[in-house]
Amino acid sequence: MKPSTELFQLIKSLTKSEKRYFKLSSTLQSGEKNYIKLFEAIENQLIYDEEAIKSLFKKETFIKHLPSEKNHLYNLILKSLRNFYTDNSADAILQELLRNIELLYNKALYKECIKNINKAKSIAYNYEKYYFLLDIINWEKRIIEDGNQPEKYEFGVTNLVKEESDCIDKLRNIAEYHLLYSQINSLMRKSGYSRNPEEEELVKKVANHELIAKKNTASSLKSATACYSIKAMCYIANDDYKSAYEHLEKVIRTLESNSFIMKELPKRYIKALNSMIYAHLNQNDIKNCLFYIDKLKSLNGEPGFDSTDIQLELFSLPYNAELLACCYSDDYKRAIDKLIPEIIKGIDFYGEKLSTETILLLYYNISRVYFEAGEYKLALKYNNLIINTNESILRQDIITFAKIVNLMIHYELGNFDLLEYTIKSTKRFVNKNQRNFQFETVFLKHIRKVIKLKKPDDFEKLFTSFRNEVNEVLKNHYEKVSLRYFDFPKWLESKANKRHHKYIN
Repeated sequence: MKPSTELFQLIKSLTKSEKRYFKLSSTLQSGEKNYIKLFEAIENQLIYDEEAIKSLFKKETFIKHLPSEKNHLYNLILKSLRNFYTDNSADAILQELLRNIELLYNKALYKECIKNINKAKSIAYNYEKYYFLLDIINWEKRIIEDGNQPEKYEFGVTNLVKEESDCIDKLRNIAEYHLLYSQINSLMRKSGYSRNPEEEELVKKVANHELIAKKNTASSLKSATACYSIKAMCYIANDDYKSAYEHLEKVIRTLESNSFIMKELPKRYIKALNSMIYAHLNQNDIKNCLFYIDKLKSLNGEPGFDSTDIQLELFSLPYNAELLACCYSDDYKRAIDKLIPEIIKGIDFYGEKLSTETILLLYYNISRVYFEAGEYKLALKYNNLIINTNESILRQDIITFAKIVNLMIHYELGNFDLLEYTIKSTKRFVNKNQRNFQFETVFLKHIRKVIKLKKPDDFEKLFTSFRNEVNEVLKNHYEKVSLRYFDFPKWLESKANKRHHKYIN
């Protein structure tokens, strides 16, 4: 059986501060600390090698039961992390206060118990932690019912029951928004944009839901930011960034005005900023696009944005947007000389922590930069990493357009022997994955005609016909979405007019 690598991955995920805290707290423990020896040995490995660990400690007794030692160390590290972040998380603080409340109540120290209840209640309301509020209110009711707050006895419990009911209503409201959010998010993560009446109907259904269409339906700030985010996503799914702008601004403004909530919803803030980047990019407003890219980058390491999970977002999103900004402004040199080396270094650094979806997007945009710069062999290298992926659910849109671009790359490289087979393979893929929209169908039809031509003089005529039919298809608002993935008319125009890209030296 292959040795478990969970402990290795946990240790490698620790920051310098987390490691230092773990080691310092370990020095306070008495007795032999085999787990520290094991920790340091694993920490020094670049790739987990259990045989090397066994060889290193072959004279130690603990190595005979290595699996249990690894499990013990794993749990100690998690405990250390819980302690390290106790003061940084509203959840951790509230859990600690609830434990204090229970202990003080059991010792009949009711005044001190009430102080902790009031403190916990204030934090829970600030952070909109309604699940915790239900527990806090329950303790408050117990104290009143036991006669320990006689001044509140007559109306106290009645008011608390109303407060409890309000908490439940707010939780239900948040849950309903989460469901709507997941529905629109699922469409976008699978297809990118709505490209047929069925997908458009799903977007319409979400947009017309009473919680989205009516005013004042959000009963908390968390619900309000969810509502604005959903409205924006519905417009974006229909490729209408201009209409999404107003709602993205509301998400950003609401979170920036309520730091407690932004700390609870850092990804919602990040996604709103990222969508704002594309709202400006799609208007060809490079200046404001770069402004929001810098704003996104500036969050790196800020309180509430310093977890590894958030760091992954702050790595991939700005780089993807910046690569596209370089394509829109023809600044390929900056992308190739500066951005791409930084991205490759980041992909190597984060490794398996990055999702397949994230890596697909980065590779796609890297390939696009190289293609538009005329570096076709490098474009092919990164494009192949996309089309050879095993991803079968998320971002089928990216894989589809990578396969379309793959045909263009082989054409530019003169790999005509490969093209006939590759066209057939691509056609099978789009049919199997129900991606055979008008644009894909027209593109595959014409590229097949191109490779069968024998007379050079016919190329210009055929590419002119190719360009004209694609431009006609792109008038359809479902098909116009194709332009978000690549500037296909620009390439066809260059072929129709016998223009070629310049290579960058």
